[in-house]
Amino acid sequence: MRRHLFLAAALALLPAAAHAAEAEAKPLKLVYRDIPPEAQETPLDVNKATRAYLNFVSGPAREKSDAYFEGGYWIQLWNFLINLGIALVLLQSRLSSRMRANAERLTKARWLHPGLYWVQYFLAVTVVSFPFDVYVGYFREHQYDLSNLTFGGWLGEAAKGALIGLIAGSLLVTAIYAILRLVKTSWWILAAGVMLSFFVIFIAIAPVFLEPMFNKFRPVQDQEVREHVLRLARANGIPATDVYEYDASKQSDRVSAHVSGFLGTTRISLNDNLLKRCNLAQIESVMAHEMGHYVFNHVFKMVLFLGLLIPVAFAITQLVLQRLIASRGQRWDIRGVDDPAGLPLALAVLSTFFFVLTPVFNSMVRQQEMEADQFALNSAYQPDAEAQVDLSLGEYRKLDPGPLEEIIFYDHPSGRVRIETAMRWKAEHLQELKALQATTPTGPATTDASVR
Repeated sequence: MRRHLFLAAALALLPAAAHAAEAEAKPLKLVYRDIPPEAQETPLDVNKATRAYLNFVSGPAREKSDAYFEGGYWIQLWNFLINLGIALVLLQSRLSSRMRANAERLTKARWLHPGLYWVQYFLAVTVVSFPFDVYVGYFREHQYDLSNLTFGGWLGEAAKGALIGLIAGSLLVTAIYAILRLVKTSWWILAAGVMLSFFVIFIAIAPVFLEPMFNKFRPVQDQEVREHVLRLARANGIPATDVYEYDASKQSDRVSAHVSGFLGTTRISLNDNLLKRCNLAQIESVMAHEMGHYVFNHVFKMVLFLGLLIPVAFAITQLVLQRLIASRGQRWDIRGVDDPAGLPLALAVLSTFFFVLTPVFNSMVRQQEMEADQFALNSAYQPDAEAQVDLSLGEYRKLDPGPLEEIIFYDHPSGRVRIETAMRWKAEHLQELKALQATTPTGPATTDASVR
């Protein structure tokens, strides 16, 4: 979820569309709840147990999930190249300078020009990239049977996402160019502060104001689930008094949950797919993982990480802008670094910087996800439930990539690594688990009757 928040916050700089819509009736996918015999042996062979779990997803199902995830590598590249191509066309054709001129004709208030420019830029980029966005967000998801959206519904939710990007981007661009006009050489320091402030504000308001734009939230109706989740929350110092469910099934069958917000907006939420597809043990495992992010202050650490990285990105952008405007500014009709007509160039530099650093970002997030997995195992005591949920995530994530592939492309640990971690934890806690099962009448939640 944290990665989703970061990408949504980036709407303030780069156009994007939210993919959500009304549902079509569609059967749920396989619910993994079996514990393979190899994972019940004493002593437990970690590698053998891991492989037994991975074998639950094989043949065409494994090939399909691998193909979907590997195709995402190319989508990242094409998205980057399309953005660069749009920037180049806007600069070379002087369309960018014409959009600035349009803003100047609308008002003499110079401080409004960047925001008015952004509206034109955003709409132009949205129109040009629309076919690609439709393919990626709608047709490809249906091709791999990963979406429940009608096209009309998807279009409506994409429009909501575009509206957020239009407003948030206009505010951010206006603020940054106000700084540029005042401090033309060291603007990148203050601009980085503004960007981080927008990011923090976004995290704070998203649970209350933005997420309900795409999904309906209500208190969890299953009181047993509610009490189990709140017990975990109280035990770990999370200031939440209720648990919410939201109707993600209208968008897809993916299971998900999150603990989001701060400064009084903290909310524990799980989607209805988690309630429909998973038993209580699996729900506890997922929620404990999300609580681990909160307990370890992962969002705050990510803000600190960005607080170091964004100034560097803006400083590099400053250097590139100065040199290119000096050599090509007249050809592109860009008057200086504080000219909104240079925004496509600035965004191209920033996009390149963050694209190159994709493995760094992925590794940072992946490490936090591993920490949350460990927290979940130590607090929920559900290693097999963790492995079972990891298999359901394998419907759209390649379960067993190569080491280098995982480092470069994965912002979560692979299914193999996560299952192996759970089985290693189980191997070290066999006696405790047996004692716990002996005192719990239902034992591990593995039967059909326990599925919620």
